[in-house]
Amino acid sequence: MTQKLICMSEKELLRYDIIKNLIDGKINGTDASKQIGVSVRHIKRLKSEVVENGPKGLIHKSRGRTGNRALDLKTVEQVKKHLKEKYYFCAPTFAAEKLDENHGLNISKEKVRSLMTDLKLWKPKPRKQSGKWHVWRARKDNFGEMEQFDGSYHVWFGEEESCLLLSVDDAKGTITHAKFDINESTIAVFKFWTEYFEKNGLPLSVYLDKFSTYKINHKNATDNADMITQFERAMKQIGVNPITAHSPQAKGRVERMFETLQDRLVKELRLAGITTMAEANKFLEAFIPKFNAKFAVAPNRKKDLHKRLGRQTKEKLPQIFSVQNERKVNNDYTVMFKNNFFQLKREQPTTVYKKDKVVVEEHLDDRIKLRLREYYLDYAVLPKRPKKEINIKLPALTKEKQSAYKPPADHPWRRQFLFNRQKNETTECLLTHAKGLG
Repeated sequence: MTQKLICMSEKELLRYDIIKNLIDGKINGTDASKQIGVSVRHIKRLKSEVVENGPKGLIHKSRGRTGNRALDLKTVEQVKKHLKEKYYFCAPTFAAEKLDENHGLNISKEKVRSLMTDLKLWKPKPRKQSGKWHVWRARKDNFGEMEQFDGSYHVWFGEEESCLLLSVDDAKGTITHAKFDINESTIAVFKFWTEYFEKNGLPLSVYLDKFSTYKINHKNATDNADMITQFERAMKQIGVNPITAHSPQAKGRVERMFETLQDRLVKELRLAGITTMAEANKFLEAFIPKFNAKFAVAPNRKKDLHKRLGRQTKEKLPQIFSVQNERKVNNDYTVMFKNNFFQLKREQPTTVYKKDKVVVEEHLDDRIKLRLREYYLDYAVLPKRPKKEINIKLPALTKEKQSAYKPPADHPWRRQFLFNRQKNETTECLLTHAKGLG
């Protein structure tokens, strides 16, 4: 006669001994409940199970059975196939979203994480305790009250590194504008904010770091308020307050956004087969709304504090967001800038004198304009350096050409000079005559 083996854990064996003592009358229900750590009512249930079914009455009924939420083997094999062939470079959370979005496989991210770990596609990261503790600054109340802005150099697409310029609203945590460029130069940043203002309007402030494009970090800059960057000059001119952060944690929302995008956006671009900057910027137009819908938070207040871009301000955008430098008008009415000579024409919308200070504007469309006060001067680019001339006869450049008219000898304007000359000649003759007599 064969006996059936029953597998029991140590905890279940201990319970069986206690329930057996209860059945034998060695202890009562209260003592058993204290020993096992359950209620007296549950002790009665356990006693009934042991009396009816023996030791196996203490074994959980679902042991050895497939769970109600367990995936069938066919689905698991499909998921493994997609993970190995298409999403092997993705993180578990992102891979789970793509499996649901592209293949209709609604699998929890933790199950995907477990499968990717088994397939050696993902290595769980140990939790690390940071030595520093940072308190997050409270979000602004309204949309448009503050924009956090920064640039991130990374291999976003293709094989070469590029820069993603990004602005994140402090109140909602949404991406308000993003653009790929080759670097974080003044021209690239000016193009970014010109597009932002035309799209959203003027925010109250912009929170950014102390990169050389945004702030002069020389020690003397604190003592000289005139030492500002092109970016600071343009922002103050248009009415937006630039605020520089003293640490990366201060603008932590845009820094954290870059971490998310370096995981998600890179893989989205890779899955879409994008390798050029033009294609990547086009892809952002459809990517940003979906991303914001998933990760946006509700602001404390629902007001939009962006200031409207007026007609006059909009017309002045090319002038404001141009790289501006000051130069002097030379004696031959030329202006030198970046080894080029610009010859001012004789007729100008305003009077131009030698040594006048003009502003040379480098516009975003590569045009160069010379501005004196509020007037743009007419000029021609010289093919080579002009011959040096100490002084030319032309006293000033004006709106009208200098007249060639010369007044006649009997003109009233000339009479005063003729009378003075005759008077001087008469005086000289009298003095000469007096000396001869002497």
